[in-house]
Amino acid sequence: MVSESAQLAPDVVEDVFEGRATGVEVEQTSADGAKIERPWNPEHIRVTTSAFSLRNILDQIDEGALELAPDFQRGKVWRAEQKSLLVESLLLQIPLPAFYFAEDTDGGFHVVDGLQRLSTLHAFVRGPKFALRGLEYLHDADGRRFDELDMQWQRRINNTQLVVNVIDPTTPADVMYDIFKRINTGGTPLNAQEIRHCMSKPRSREILRQMTHTPEFSMATNGLTDHIRMNDREMALRFAAFYILGLDDYMRNPAMETFLMRATQLLDNSDKFADTDVERLKAAFVKAMSNTHLVFGEHAFRKWAKHAHGRSPINRALFETWSIAMARHEAGDLARRKDAIVAAARERMTSDIDYLDSITSSTADRRRVRYRFNAADEDARVGR
Repeated sequence: MVSESAQLAPDVVEDVFEGRATGVEVEQTSADGAKIERPWNPEHIRVTTSAFSLRNILDQIDEGALELAPDFQRGKVWRAEQKSLLVESLLLQIPLPAFYFAEDTDGGFHVVDGLQRLSTLHAFVRGPKFALRGLEYLHDADGRRFDELDMQWQRRINNTQLVVNVIDPTTPADVMYDIFKRINTGGTPLNAQEIRHCMSKPRSREILRQMTHTPEFSMATNGLTDHIRMNDREMALRFAAFYILGLDDYMRNPAMETFLMRATQLLDNSDKFADTDVERLKAAFVKAMSNTHLVFGEHAFRKWAKHAHGRSPINRALFETWSIAMARHEAGDLARRKDAIVAAARERMTSDIDYLDSITSSTADRRRVRYRFNAADEDARVGR
């Protein structure tokens, strides 16, 4: 089972955002097969450019025709001064960079680029309104809310023309995802799950929200719910993808981003994934979380070599494999074999260099994905 040449586990690097540790290990996915295998056919990229007044766009938001991706945590990180300076730019008639929207087949729109800007402008004009602070030029407007501005300034804001590039719904999802990655211009680039969240529909977002708001998930992950970078939603999605589509499906097209995007689209489609399927998925997820915590306790989904001291951050590769493995067993059986399972898993994390590679680097490589899934399944059966 193990390679005698492996002595020590590799260093564990925890992800950091805005100077704070996130509780999740950095995932190294280079050389993972997720690269574009050939250039996209230019005919598949359909983008039209239009100009809309800010009033028109805000109306679309209020009507639900343009969605600002609720539950998007990073939309809250702008400081009050940043928000105020954006409004001041409109008052000074400084053109804003172009926005990107993605159109749905049902005629709705998602914000691809410009989410924080539109959220800020909507909050200032339509509410919850905030007062302007720290303006550089228009000091007379300092401390005022939208309704307190002179009427000419209110009109200037509402009539501001915004340039919008609209991605046609006939553009393939993979192409749209790649466009999204290339053009998002926020101060901190969106990660993969944040992109999927902005591209998805309310159904999949609600399913993932419910999964990550269960007490079992919070217990197994030591309170990862509502993670600032949406790592909690990504982990729930990884479970859903492998639980619904299966490992063999991933092997046929070993690109993690594509795999997770297809799972998101499936969760969004009630015709292909019915409400009864959703309930089975959530029940399996709760069972997996409860069982993993039962066996591993505070070290669930974390590297835990025999020589390790303290507790490592959560590892995505361990999460997807052990959650799937634990969903297949009953709690009473696992409780009886708990010590044997832990011993086998820790030995593997100490001495099996191939396994350590599979959960540390190039984690989306098909061979490493299969290796770690088989290893988790094997260790979960120890002592039967």
